[in-house]
Amino acid sequence: MTKSNESSDKESTTSASEYAGSISDIVKAGEAAALQLDNRGPVRYDANGEIHKDILRAYSQYGFYVFTNLIADAEIEDLRTEMNSVLARAPVGPDSELDAKGNTAIGMDFAQNPFQFAKPLSDPFGGTDALQGRYEVKLAEPEAAADAPDYTVVLVKANPQLMDSCLRLYGHPDLLSIVEAVIGPDFAPFCNNTFVKEPGLGAAVSWHQDGTTHWDNPDLDEDTHGFNLMINLYQSNGSNGVWVVPGTHKKGKLDLKAMVRDAGTERLPGAVPLLCDAGDVIINNRQLIHGSFANTSPDRRVSIGIGFFPNKSVLNVTTERHADGELGTYTAERIRERSRIIQVAIDARQQKYPHERRFSYMPFVGEEDQNRWNDNTRKNVVRDYYLLDMSI
Repeated sequence: MTKSNESSDKESTTSASEYAGSISDIVKAGEAAALQLDNRGPVRYDANGEIHKDILRAYSQYGFYVFTNLIADAEIEDLRTEMNSVLARAPVGPDSELDAKGNTAIGMDFAQNPFQFAKPLSDPFGGTDALQGRYEVKLAEPEAAADAPDYTVVLVKANPQLMDSCLRLYGHPDLLSIVEAVIGPDFAPFCNNTFVKEPGLGAAVSWHQDGTTHWDNPDLDEDTHGFNLMINLYQSNGSNGVWVVPGTHKKGKLDLKAMVRDAGTERLPGAVPLLCDAGDVIINNRQLIHGSFANTSPDRRVSIGIGFFPNKSVLNVTTERHADGELGTYTAERIRERSRIIQVAIDARQQKYPHERRFSYMPFVGEEDQNRWNDNTRKNVVRDYYLLDMSI
């Protein structure tokens, strides 16, 4: 059970349409400000085949970068098709194992239920002690339409075991080249989840910084807690998307309650939305203040999030495990076993796209044959891989 702050018990008195109208000017101003930043464009490489330094400079300055048109249309369509199939076969609610047709829901045979639900337009974690208390403030919870379902899917966890298209995405050479350029060739993977914001239903995710373990580390730098890549299957805008406060990834652990109190509003000064079209990819620093508001818009957002850490940030760290909250130590053996899925994903991608450049993942160079994509690795590497996930 989580401890809620006082505002979590208050009844919402604002309808979804009223809320949408009240923020329209804020959304427009935020979108305009976001487009003024010099941190978006296609992925570019220098003469040596490395990610261009201008991209790395802009990412370092703002804490995020928008790579436009990175994922091909055909691949986006494959991802949409599989994702929609999975969502159609999801349980009808958090306490059910049946889908809307009365059949056993997909994923019920995995070690953990891959679906996370929330009440429509709610802020389920804001002001609670969930996930080590990182969601310090409660965001607005407009009243959903009278015909809204009791629950809506907000997160699909461990995508690659549900969707082969997501496994192949994990091995995309441009994505992995970006990761390598930012945190080095021995990077370690974190979670691989899909964030779902259905129109008129999608829940809020309160302002937070993702890092939890290293804030007092004397060696803390802007990359210590890693980053997430967000692959967007639909357009993301100021109404349905994530908002960030640029540059806050360099300021250490910030007091979000005080920031909201001083601002006099949940809309933090200087915040901008992450704007993108289908096929765009965002790199978002985990130390950056970010969050998203209840989706009262008519626009759907589905974003695949893939997390990565510097190897040095997780090696031999003891903390709460992401899968179950129990204490665990990220030994070199655990990190290596968790990282195998990337090499398997690279091979799965090569089988689908044999003429595409193949990424070379340093920890498994010379061991490619032991990490081919086949029935054996589906069972022994991909299935329930997330039980090895790390969280810092």
